Amino acid sequence: MMTLLADAVTIAVKDLRNEWKSKQTIGMMIIFSSLVILIFSFAFDPTNNTVKAIIPGLIWVITIFAGLLGLNRSFISEQENDCLTGLRVAPIDPSSIFLGKVLANLLFVIIVQLISIPILFLLFDYRFTGSMIWFLLIVFVATFGFIIVGTFLSALASNAKNSEMLLPVLLLPLLSPLMIAAVQATKIVLEQDGIKDAISWLQLMAGYDLLFFAACFFLFDYLMEGS
Repeated sequence: MMTLLADAVTIAVKDLRNEWKSKQTIGMMIIFSSLVILIFSFAFDPTNNTVKAIIPGLIWVITIFAGLLGLNRSFISEQENDCLTGLRVAPIDPSSIFLGKVLANLLFVIIVQLISIPILFLLFDYRFTGSMIWFLLIVFVATFGFIIVGTFLSALASNAKNSEMLLPVLLLPLLSPLMIAAVQATKIVLEQDGIKDAISWLQLMAGYDLLFFAACFFLFDYLMEGS
């Protein structure tokens, strides 16, 4: 188990180093999320209190669509110079490739969230008065589930001709339950409507994460063999 985790960390560090050199993926994600926030800030009047109701949805719109840019590059970039073939024949458990990619993609999206969410609150003149701990926990649990499913489907779609178009088609329907729960839980925490209702949605998200993590972890071996 320790070897599996060590190999996963090595693969994640490799992706992070490559991104540090190129700054291609994270740059696109930050630019996209910033543009979305800017467009919505001009489309709606930030001084209107009813507009504040769209903030929970905007957080996840930014996360999902900016994250898709990074997920599309996750395995396609490995096909350059047959790097993916090298990973498959390396003396490591294929599941460590999945875990390493999940770690790297999760860090990319968290970096985007750390930049975009404060900008969103700033441009919409939103004063955060809810529980920061619960808010961060909800964002992390939902983001983790998104990355688990997205990383697996990114590997599945990477060999297709139109992988950039195929990934959203496969991913978005599967994310529907998670995103509904994420938006509802985020809304409850931001509006301080009662933490008990938010816990129910959080439990749903945690169950989703565990179910899909187990399924994707065990199926990834077969995915690598068939690719």
